[in-house]
Amino acid sequence: MQESPRPHPYWRSTLRLTGGLFLLWLAVTFGIAYFARELDFTFFRWPFSFWTAAQGSLIVYVLIIWIYARRMDALDREHGLDEGD
Repeated sequence: MQESPRPHPYWRSTLRLTGGLFLLWLAVTFGIAYFARELDFTFFRWPFSFWTAAQGSLIVYVLIIWIYARRMDALDREHGLDEGD
């Protein structure tokens, strides 16, 4: 059996999704740390940079996981690889 030179569309979509979400994670993680000094006003009696790093980034991480799970489920169904319920 000869393998095709191009990757399967499922894997191409999976890699594109994973790479995009990784870039989002990278931007959130390092963007908050890089711009923390510019965010020096208080928010609920805490420095806004602290609040953003402690709470805001966690919210984004949970959203990344939710997006990944939903999109991978849709890709599995689209390519006939779903496991069912």
